Formats: sequence, C-alpha cells, structure tokens
Amino acid sequence: MFTYTIGLEIHIQLKTKSKMFCRCSNDGENQPPNTTICPICMGHPGTMPVVNDEAVKWGVKMARALNCTINEESKFDRKNYFYPDLPKGYQISQYDKPVGIKGSVDVLIPDGAHRTSAHIGITRLHLEEDAAKLIHAPGSGASLVDFNRSSTPLMEIVTEPDFVSPIEAKIFLQDLRLLARYLDVSYADMEKGHMRCDANVSINITENGSTIQSPISEIKNLNSFKAVERALEYEGTRLYEEWQANGEVRTRKYKITVGWDDAKQATILQRWKEEAHDYRYFPEPDLPPLHFTREYILQAESEIPELPRDKRDRFCREYGISNDDARILIEDKEYASFFEQSASELDEWLCSMDSCDDAFKAKTYRLLAGWIINKLGGLLASRSKSIENTRVTPAHIAQLVALISEGKINSTTAQKVLEAMDESGVSPTQMIEEQGLEQIEDADLIMSVCHKIIDENPDAVTNFKNGKITVIMFLVGQVMKELKGKGNPETVKLQLEQLLAH
Repeated sequence: MFTYTIGLEIHIQLKTKSKMFCRCSNDGENQPPNTTICPICMGHPGTMPVVNDEAVKWGVKMARALNCTINEESKFDRKNYFYPDLPKGYQISQYDKPVGIKGSVDVLIPDGAHRTSAHIGITRLHLEEDAAKLIHAPGSGASLVDFNRSSTPLMEIVTEPDFVSPIEAKIFLQDLRLLARYLDVSYADMEKGHMRCDANVSINITENGSTIQSPISEIKNLNSFKAVERALEYEGTRLYEEWQANGEVRTRKYKITVGWDDAKQATILQRWKEEAHDYRYFPEPDLPPLHFTREYILQAESEIPELPRDKRDRFCREYGISNDDARILIEDKEYASFFEQSASELDEWLCSMDSCDDAFKAKTYRLLAGWIINKLGGLLASRSKSIENTRVTPAHIAQLVALISEGKINSTTAQKVLEAMDESGVSPTQMIEEQGLEQIEDADLIMSVCHKIIDENPDAVTNFKNGKITVIMFLVGQVMKELKGKGNPETVKLQLEQLLAH
C-alpha cells in the first residue's frame, strides 16, 4: 500500500475587540452585512493602517505556547492577488519575518495505528488580515460580498510535514483548538470559520525496492475535524489508485489545489498551486517593522496559563486519575477548574482519615472524576445546562463522593441526591438527614430481608441453584426494593450468595 506525509496550514481568527488594522468592531459575523466597515478595511486610497497591539501580543503568546522562537524583528508584507472578496487587491500578511519560527509540540495519539505519540514541528506563526466573505445566492447564480470579515485578525500556523496519518492531523487540530481557548485568544470554532485548515498531503509508495513520494495535493475547504480526516484519507487513496493506474500523478512535478466536497465525500480539482513568487510579496510600506524586546516577550510569557497538556499530565500525576479521564476534564476549562476545586475540598476529608494511604486517595479521586464526568456531566447535558450554571458546588460534589466512599450512601441514592443538589443547591448531608437516606448498615436487618425475599421467590432460588447465576441480580433488586434503595448492593449480593449456598 502506501504511507502518508502530511503538513497543515491553520488559520485562527482572533477574538480581539477591533480589527487587525483599524478600529472597526471585530464582531461582524453577528452584525448585518457590510455594517462593521470603514475606509481602512475597505482599502480606500489614502487610508493608513495601524497594527492592533493586542493581536500582536496574542500572536507572541501563541507562538511561545508552541515553543517557537520569537523573531527580534518582524514585519508585514503585501501579498498580491485578485479575488472579489479582497477589497485592496492585496492582503497584508507576513512573509520572510514572521512573529515566531521553529517551534514544536508533542501529540498523544490514542490507539494510534502507527505510533502512540508524535513530535510535530512548527515551521512558523505569522499574523495577517482576513478577506471578506462571499455569499453565493442559491438558484440565482449571483454572489454577494459581506465585507464585515475584511481585516479580521488572523494568525496562521504552518507545521512541518510530520504527520503520518489522517488521525494524527485531526488530533493535532483538536489540541490546537483547545490551546487557543486556554490562551483565550480565539473561540476556535471550525464550524463557524474561527479556525480553518488547509492540508498538504503526499503519499510514499514502495516500488521495485525503493520508496517514491508522490507530488503534493493541497486540500481546501476543511471546516470540521471529521472533514480533515476524511479528506486526507480520500486524497491519499485517490493518489495511490491514480499511481497504480499509471495516471498523471506519476509525471506531475507541481502541487495542485483540490477542494473538499463534504456532500460528495470527494475532492475536486481547483487549480495548480501558486508559489510564493506568484504573489509578488514586498514589505508593507505603511507599517513599520515590529521589534520585540526581551522584556516584551517575557511579559507575554507571564500571561500564559497552565497549558492543556501540562494540566493533563499533572492531573494524572497528582490525583492518580486515568489519562482518558484527565483528557476529558481538560477539554473544558470550567470542568477542569471544577474538578480541581472539588479535589481540594475532598482532600480535607481524606486528610482527616487516619488510615488514608496513597492508594485509597487515588481511588477516591478517580471516583470523583467519574462522578463529575459521567454523573454530573450527563445530568447537565440532559437538562441543557453548563457547569457554570449548575447549583452543584465543588464542596457539595466532594461531600457526596466522601459519603459514597464512607459507605454511608450507595450510588443509587447518590444519584437522587445529585439531582436534588442541581435543582435546589441543598447540601448532600442536609438532604440525607432530612429524608433519612443514609445507607442501612444493620447486618441483622439486611439478613432478615434476604431471608424474606428468598422465601417469597422459590422459582428464582431453584433457577439459581440449577446454574442460572444471573438470577442473583433479580433477588438483589428485590431486597433493595424492600430496603427502599438504602442497602449496599454488594453487601446484599454477598449475603444472598451465602444463604443460597446452603
């Protein structure tokens, strides 16, 4: 078959208040067409652009978070090409002196077919302005232009061709989206165009004892993580099949640009790819170079929070939770913060126990993570609520998990308590006391109820003794019903098995 060589070019729209080179609102996507514009972003003659300082600082922060070296001098250039949505006839971008160069990140690849982690080089990060937006009127054949997006601040991140599978490219993009959100520089929503990706792909074919690399296809119009993965898979297979059929891919020397048609799940040839000289780059005469001092870079670095990958590793190390649970928690900054606050509350209870060793702590923290992810997360999803507007507090969820660990309530009761906590904000101990929900620990009472259920269900007892082991769960359910859900299911099951063994 074949192997992949993949590199990515990602545009991330910054969520600054104003545009890249003027004071127009950067909220144009939520405003009527052509209302957040001015002579500067419309490219009128005689206008003078001014660089958005916040966009520059955010570019430096992102570059450092990607372990890039910051150029001491960075400048803007004019990238010349004609397109209906480019009002000036050129785009202000950066060519030979971008903000950051030569970075790298490590990516974990769960269940990766080729490798479990990947070291991805970052070629460069540069700043530029966005073009306007074309709106194709259905049925009329006409296209309209909304200039609200014109001059929106973008950062472009270009990777080295270090991906060896489509799934690696998808996971990298998901990590990059999370990084942009942690840095609070972008919403990074691909479906809304806040984050856009072009993928360069070639394949490596072993033939007659040597490996041959195909020419490159650049895939455009990728607006979701699934689209990136599927488009790369499709184009790789297409290149291979064309090679096998002695198609033009065997002789082509140039890069082509293809678009991804999500409806057809196929790529469509658009054009031969332009090279840098086709754009006739030259320095932007209206903008002076940027000079980054050591103090400026250190100030930007000081504003970088704990990054997702570091938080994930710390959660696993400090709390002993699984990598999968840690990955889910860090996907949302609010959930990660909620877990950490809950763990801090739970820690006070753990420290108060005389026989609390590291293994018990890790087990309890894992229980806490499970309740936040599965129970609380599932409850909030069913009620269309977020972690920010639940009435469940970190202190209350920690208290609930402590009660479960102490054996004072079982999971069924705990779920009811959790639902009540979300509705009223009541503390778990208060609700348990008021409604008498504490788990029954009276061994004699549990034993007498087990005897009663065995006597009332002779057929189930016979089936169990004849080898139908699963019948035990029916009997457990009957006992729990008799105890009004306040028994310990494991204790009940053990008692029943002991009685039925005689």
